[in-house]
Amino acid sequence: MLPKVAFICVHNSCRSQMAEALGKQLAADAFESYSAGTHTKPQINQDAVRVMKELYGIDMEKTQYSKKLEEIPPVDIVVTMGCNVECPFLPCRYREDWGLDDPTGQSDEAFVATAKLIEQKILDLKQRIATLL
Repeated sequence: MLPKVAFICVHNSCRSQMAEALGKQLAADAFESYSAGTHTKPQINQDAVRVMKELYGIDMEKTQYSKKLEEIPPVDIVVTMGCNVECPFLPCRYREDWGLDDPTGQSDEAFVATAKLIEQKILDLKQRIATLL
């Protein structure tokens, strides 16, 4: 059985959603990806949705929605996005913070840079996951 990884931030509308989508696309053979937050938004950040479609062909609105922490199964690993406030807490066996700035309200370049950074971190986590648990 694959370990479960939760990507969490406060609103679960942008960075954590991008991480869930990229985890499912790039690391489905290494871990199961989930995302959640302490609050939800009515929809995923539309700039994030558009950029993920353009870069990776992923339509996050078809496969994902903004979820609260209690809506996902128990997880082995928690990755916080870099909340700049009190990050949500979720029980797990291993935790790390990626310290990513929220691109919300910024240019497409900021969203592309965030997506590429998340992609690198997903691939890195995929390589390291066996040593973390």
